[in-house]
Amino acid sequence: MTKKKLENLGIALEIDGLEKKLSQRRRDLEAVNSRLYEAELSSEARRSLEKEKSHLMHKASNYEKELQLLRQENQKKMLLSVAIFLLQTLIYAYWTL
Repeated sequence: MTKKKLENLGIALEIDGLEKKLSQRRRDLEAVNSRLYEAELSSEARRSLEKEKSHLMHKASNYEKELQLLRQENQKKMLLSVAIFLLQTLIYAYWTL
C-alpha cells in the first residue's frame, strides 16, 4: 500500500478505536449511574462513585474532542484526494483531446 493509503487507513482505525473506547466509557458511566441511584450507599461509597463518574465523564469528553479532530482531519484529506483526482481527470481529458 502507498504511504497515503496507510495514513488514511491509520486515521480510520484510530477513529474506530476511539469510538469503541467512547462506547465503553458510556457503558461504564451508565453502570456507575445505576449504582448511584439504585442502592443505599454510605457517604464514602457515594463520593467514590461520584468521583468515578466525574472521571469517566472527563475521559468521554476527551474522546469526543479527539474524535471530532480526527474526523475533521479525515474530511480534509478526503477533499484533497477528490481535488487531486479531479485535477488529474481534467489534465487527462485535455491531453487526449
